[in-house]
Amino acid sequence: MDNRTTINVFYLNVFSDNEQLKCLFFVLFLILYLVTITGNALIILLTHIDFHLHTPMYFFLKNLSFLDLCYISTTLPQMLANILIKHCAISLPACIVQLYFVLSLATSESSLLAAMAYDRYVAICNPLRYSVVMSHNICLNMVAGTFVVGSVHGAIHTANTFRLPFCGSGVLNHYFCDIPPLLKISCINTYVNEVTVFSVGGVVMFGCFLLIFGSYMQIFFSVLNIPKESGRKKAFSTCVSHLVVVFLFYGSGFITYMRPKSNQHADKEWLLGIIYTSITPLLNPIIYSLRNKEIKGALQKLYIHLQV
Repeated sequence: MDNRTTINVFYLNVFSDNEQLKCLFFVLFLILYLVTITGNALIILLTHIDFHLHTPMYFFLKNLSFLDLCYISTTLPQMLANILIKHCAISLPACIVQLYFVLSLATSESSLLAAMAYDRYVAICNPLRYSVVMSHNICLNMVAGTFVVGSVHGAIHTANTFRLPFCGSGVLNHYFCDIPPLLKISCINTYVNEVTVFSVGGVVMFGCFLLIFGSYMQIFFSVLNIPKESGRKKAFSTCVSHLVVVFLFYGSGFITYMRPKSNQHADKEWLLGIIYTSITPLLNPIIYSLRNKEIKGALQKLYIHLQV
């Protein structure tokens, strides 16, 4: 039993020993990280300084960018270190903290995407009631609720995971501490953990996904009533691009957490992790913000101001 419970260091091991390939990975992910940080920080700055963007939609976008900044910074620096250092080590306390923030931020983002979809539904389908339904206080409560849900969800699964004893060398076939690779090195049966992840996580993720999907279906039906074909095409293009990012985020999350523990393709799980921890934070500011006329206008005014 002592040998089973005294692991206090985990080793992250997913990348090839090929030095040229590792250099390529490092450059690609470093660029991805810098672009994501820059894009999301720019959205936060623009929505803060331009009073034309002090609306519920951009309030949600600002919080989404903040979540994405935190989310990608929780995992990608660890990946960059993992590429440079063979069998990159992470202490038990650091692993616990990282898992908690990954889970809580992912759940908060999931809930916030649902709140944003509801905001667009009210704006398009009930425009006359929009200012009442989406008042400033209601928006504040919705955002606060997403952080509370994320914090509670992260605490439940983190505590449930690290009550397990771990065996062997403590090597995780991943680039950050996550539930599936940790369950694989547990010494005991993890059925209770898997059921908890499937039930609690499934209710939160599936509930948010249904709200998003239902909101966009209502938006689609409303868009069909737009008389101008150009207006319909623009609305459909916007909705489809939003749904693509949502499907990437939820799809990779569902596959990662909602399937039973298996040794098959265990060395490829980190690829799914890249989608929901790195790709979606990169796409969110592009899809949700930088394509908007208001954001482009604010960016142009900021550029002119800096030039002066």
